Amino acid sequence: MSRRLNNIAKASDHIEIKQEIEQRVTALYGLLDDLWGTDKLVLRASKLGTLQEMRSEDVAERILALMRLINGDPTIDTVPFPDEFSDVLDHLEDILADQMARKSLEDELEQKIAGRMQERYEEFLNEIKMQIIREKAGPENAQTLKKLAILEKLDRKKLARSAMEILRPTKLEDIVGQERAVRALVSKIASPFPQHVIVYGPPGVGKTTAARLALEKAKLFPNTPFAEDAPFVEVDGTTLRWDPRDVTNPLLGSVHDPIYQGARRDFADTGVPEPKLGLVTDAHGGILFIDEIGEMDPLLLNKLLKVLEDKRVEFDSSYYDPHDNNIPRYIKKIFEEGAPADFVLIGATTRSPQELNPALRSRCAEVFFEPLTPRDIQQIVINAAEKLQVNVHPRVPEIIGEYTIEGRKAINILADAYGLCLFERQSQNNSSMEGVTISPEDIFQVIQNARLTPYVNINVGGAPEIGKIYGLGVHGFVGSVLEIESVAFPAAEKGKGKIRFNDTAGSMAKDSVFNATSVIRKLTGKDVADYDLHINVVGGGNIDGPSAGVAIFLAVLSALEEKPLRQDIAVTGELSIQGMVKPVGGIFEKIYGAKQVGIKTVFIPEKNQQDIPAGLKGIDIIPIKHVSQIMERVFAE
Repeated sequence: MSRRLNNIAKASDHIEIKQEIEQRVTALYGLLDDLWGTDKLVLRASKLGTLQEMRSEDVAERILALMRLINGDPTIDTVPFPDEFSDVLDHLEDILADQMARKSLEDELEQKIAGRMQERYEEFLNEIKMQIIREKAGPENAQTLKKLAILEKLDRKKLARSAMEILRPTKLEDIVGQERAVRALVSKIASPFPQHVIVYGPPGVGKTTAARLALEKAKLFPNTPFAEDAPFVEVDGTTLRWDPRDVTNPLLGSVHDPIYQGARRDFADTGVPEPKLGLVTDAHGGILFIDEIGEMDPLLLNKLLKVLEDKRVEFDSSYYDPHDNNIPRYIKKIFEEGAPADFVLIGATTRSPQELNPALRSRCAEVFFEPLTPRDIQQIVINAAEKLQVNVHPRVPEIIGEYTIEGRKAINILADAYGLCLFERQSQNNSSMEGVTISPEDIFQVIQNARLTPYVNINVGGAPEIGKIYGLGVHGFVGSVLEIESVAFPAAEKGKGKIRFNDTAGSMAKDSVFNATSVIRKLTGKDVADYDLHINVVGGGNIDGPSAGVAIFLAVLSALEEKPLRQDIAVTGELSIQGMVKPVGGIFEKIYGAKQVGIKTVFIPEKNQQDIPAGLKGIDIIPIKHVSQIMERVFAE
């Protein structure tokens, strides 16, 4: 009897537990209905594939549907056992309570935002929304991501390397015709105490390449101050300008104030100025190479000289408050200590030394790159042909050497001819790049298309001539040969002869004519006033300075005495009225200019003897003190 009563009690307890479970399940579905709404609840159950279980009479399946709905996971497929119902429901109630609390908090926030919308201006509200969006989504949006994808797509496209990339020297030994200059440059920066350097020279002779390779060479020396990762920062001086407002300064750096100059938003919001470091700091520990340094703004150059002395860049801003706790430590360090800028400056220029800032020159060693001779150009062409793996006719280097003195231009001519050969092959259905031979005809076609003219158009040598001689001049870093000629006729009336000279030759050249006539009268006794003289500088060139005095003297003397002059010589020097040969400038360049046209002998002032290049071959240099010494050697026998 007692066992039966126990069974009835257990059955009663089981019914009560089952009813309690069903009530809790029903209550949970009711909460979900209140939380999401009936339509959204059914839609969510449909998406999760649990609509059938949700409508089932089996309480276990309905609990399974609750598990999927509340967790949002359609992969849950384990039906709980009856003795697990209570624990599962407790867990689901906790999750649902969290969701409802979050929903309540969101509703509360929405109410606060709605209230603020009534209090604030519409612009301020839009700013808050944009800030919320940025905080959630970051700096990227659909437009920026699209542009990034386009940029990455473009970056994957690569054309073949240009000829200049292939033919550019990769070691110092590849730089032709500049052995002395390269040695001097490396020695100045490879020392344990490297110097700032100014590199002079005409364009296209390898100044930039030499500077870059010199740093790599200097890194190999045991006592070098340059680390293996020492930077080489290159910039063109013509692009550097100083802004007096200090709004921007890519060379030295500048400060962007938090209001007008585009400081970062987090700095602008707290009123913190933002320093922008310049190229001098990028070059710290390495080399700052400024091409065409002679074209820099004088004020900016003066500021650069200050940095060379201090080896730091100072920054200042009226917005900087050292007591502001919002200022990051690195910004405080920059304002208080400056930014490091300990580098070696290498400046390249095509200007003459006299045109550069004296303060800059006083801080720098100076290296002069030499003009390239036709033989140098020929060697550059031969080296380039080997790198291109093409054959060239023996006359090709010689022809190119006649049309340019720039190594870069010579390589361009060869590369153009190479492209022309390939084009002609393809037009004949021959796409092979092997066995290409560049002929003189290909070079001349390139020259005609580019409208090039021979760089040297003077043919020296030949039979001696009366009243004709070669003088020497300098333009920039390039020497040139001046063809000077003279004729003399007896004057119509004795003592009333006339002298005619190029108006474009310059006043100092005309003074040289009068000096020459005085010396001629002194040495020969002839009065030039008894003759009509016409002196001409072929091509109408301007002779800047008195250095053509000796040449004019010899041309006039030859015309008066009808004695022919040798045509394989050139002379330079100022002539005094006592017949002394005075020193002149540009001897180095003038000698190279004479070599280019095939001059065999050059007469220079005796006091310029120390200016003769060491190791000079292929030309004789004869120093003279008085014109009587040269008169013995220049007239043909």
